[in-house]
Amino acid sequence: MYGRSGLRMRCKAAAYQSDSQARTKGWGFYSFFKRLFEVVFSVSLLLFILPVLLLTAAAIKLESRGPIFYKQERVGLNGRPFHVIKLRSMRMDAEKNGPQWASKDDPRVTRVGKFIRKTRIDEVPQLINVLRGDMSLIGPRPERQVFTDKFAKEIPGFKQRLIVKPGLTGWAQVNGGYEATPEEKFEMDMYYIQKQSFLLDMKILVRTVWVVLSGTGAR
Repeated sequence: MYGRSGLRMRCKAAAYQSDSQARTKGWGFYSFFKRLFEVVFSVSLLLFILPVLLLTAAAIKLESRGPIFYKQERVGLNGRPFHVIKLRSMRMDAEKNGPQWASKDDPRVTRVGKFIRKTRIDEVPQLINVLRGDMSLIGPRPERQVFTDKFAKEIPGFKQRLIVKPGLTGWAQVNGGYEATPEEKFEMDMYYIQKQSFLLDMKILVRTVWVVLSGTGAR
């Protein structure tokens, strides 16, 4: 049914599942201190960047009609749905033709939207999701249910990435960004899940700063 490529993917999925189950047994202390760090970090960053958020909100309102914030349902830990919060970067009719993945130089993105996407300012309100416990700072990026179901049919074991909370940034984002294929992102997400540690989290945070400053992988 899948051919050689599909067999390889199914073998990888089985290996990921076995390794992930073994890893989750030792996540207790790591999860506690990770949560403590991300709460302190999120509150501090929100207070620090508040002036920028206020200016950005004004720019969004001046350029186009519609709300400043954009809420969208995503799939979280163990498949539980939640609403992710972002600054609106697209026109109000962006999905009049149905759900679509954003593309490079997407014509639906506003002028302000291009800037906040490049600098990742549009993602900052997700720190509220982190404080609520819907997300972590580091983890696989949350997908919409329609895309989760689609990729689960195409990529064996895709839903295994749901055994951890989704993240504001992740290993896939600092290595492949928007240019990586769903299969490549899945493999990088599973690498992170298997190798989770404070050292890896700090490495991803540092590399995220570079991605933000350089505009790498923005769309």
